[in-house]
Amino acid sequence: MEQNHSHTQQRGQYFRKKTYQDTTILPFSEARSFLPEPFCEKYPNEENCYWRTWELAYKNIYQPTEESGFVSNFVDAAFNQDIFMWDTAFITMFCNIGHPYIPGIRSLDNFYCKQLEDGEIPREIIRESGEDFSRWVNHEKRPLHSFFHNHYEHRGLFGSEAPSYEEMYVPKLGREVKNPPYLTLDNLNHPIMAWAELESYRHTGDINRLELVWEPLLKFYESMCYHLHNQHGLFVTDWASMDNSPRNYYLGSGVDISCEMVLFARNLVEMANILSAKYQSEGKVELGKEFTAPIKKLENDVKTFTESINRKMWDKDSGFYYDVTDDGQRSPVKTIAAYWSLLGEVADEEQAKQLAKWLQDPKTFARVHRVPTLAADEEGYNPDGGYWRGSVWAPTNMMVTRGLEKYGYDELAQEIALSHLENVVQVFEDTGTIWENYAPDSLKAGDANNKDFVGWSGIAPILYFLEYRIGLRGNSAKNELTWKIDSSLGEVGCHRYWFAGHTINLRAVPQPNGTVKVDADSDGPFTLHVQCGQHKKTIQIYGKEQFSL
Repeated sequence: MEQNHSHTQQRGQYFRKKTYQDTTILPFSEARSFLPEPFCEKYPNEENCYWRTWELAYKNIYQPTEESGFVSNFVDAAFNQDIFMWDTAFITMFCNIGHPYIPGIRSLDNFYCKQLEDGEIPREIIRESGEDFSRWVNHEKRPLHSFFHNHYEHRGLFGSEAPSYEEMYVPKLGREVKNPPYLTLDNLNHPIMAWAELESYRHTGDINRLELVWEPLLKFYESMCYHLHNQHGLFVTDWASMDNSPRNYYLGSGVDISCEMVLFARNLVEMANILSAKYQSEGKVELGKEFTAPIKKLENDVKTFTESINRKMWDKDSGFYYDVTDDGQRSPVKTIAAYWSLLGEVADEEQAKQLAKWLQDPKTFARVHRVPTLAADEEGYNPDGGYWRGSVWAPTNMMVTRGLEKYGYDELAQEIALSHLENVVQVFEDTGTIWENYAPDSLKAGDANNKDFVGWSGIAPILYFLEYRIGLRGNSAKNELTWKIDSSLGEVGCHRYWFAGHTINLRAVPQPNGTVKVDADSDGPFTLHVQCGQHKKTIQIYGKEQFSL
């Protein structure tokens, strides 16, 4: 499919929200009384870290400037003066817990409203002006290329030694693309917004949101296929936002972006089925066909992309997925990027089993603080972090834990999540703040780092605290809440837990006779599934209920 292309394209034509509309931004001092209030008798330090993390998040909420053209308030990446797509996608995942009292998922609106006519969405946009980050714009209208390519070095981003476009042009696709992208390869990576939207939907149940973002996401997917799909049946990337990783020398086709495109297609199919079912239930079958029309193509993409990834990127001898070079050879570097294969459901059961083993190996990924982004037995691994040469990052841990759960490795996912939570909290106690990344081999912040980073580092002290320590996980589509209670934690629960439009108070108190007394109170009806050890109970909640396990 050929696409019309112009560097003066209309922006945001697929997103129906055209002008700024949002609620008043509350200061944290006011918002705190609305946010969920988890409590855990055994870990009061995690409660303290939870609230400090929210406070930092609220310092990074912005109302857009008029000249930016942004349409919604947003939580900033806390990195520099720009907003970033993949940072923001992960930020929404812990902000779902505070919805609707923080503009989490709405932060993505400011990317949809900047979408190009051919479907491209820039991953980095200047916060104040709303303009594209100029380095990542294909001003010369060249075929796909990267500004930095394999010579990228962290901290040298704008140095005088940066190579020119002419030096960096690389014909990576192995096929003709008549219409060059508006953006450079540096700006076309990590297409994970559909995953973020579904994570939000599962917590909020806001189906109207899915309908709002359906067309922008489908057009974005099509543009990524058009511009990045290569002769190996894979997707090209360059430094893939893992700035100074040793993998960059070999890229090539990235195992992360290739698996993310499978994930993207799966997400779109799931959205299409949800939206089609909505219209069918309303007797509007013809309208529902708009969403089902692309499903066959998307499902075929899942199949063919998965086959290519497993043929070219899986190494059966080592039991691991690797990036691929321009000429189709596997990279020799083991990185956390391989675990996108779990989230995208690219791996079969045996492959997933081997990947899980690597996560439990102290010589590679099972370090003091899990999970480092570079395996510890790789050349260039930095035990102090070294940014993407070993540091532990919240977004990659989020990807790993969600991927493990898709294959039934719930205990390993919880083990990794709690390792991350406990280490983040310990560093918080030592330093008084949250950091961009963390050292893998000691309890400290990474050595190339930013502090007060909330930002995506809010995932552990907010989302992991509620999901893995308190044990709460909502499914708004089914109006169900699962609560896994650990009686060894003492009194545990959450006031004002919000999901599916309900505000819920929950408390579990271990009793001297070995039972656990549970109190639940909700302003709306939902199904509560409670598990404590081997004991399970399902109960319908509306108003106040008390029972024992």
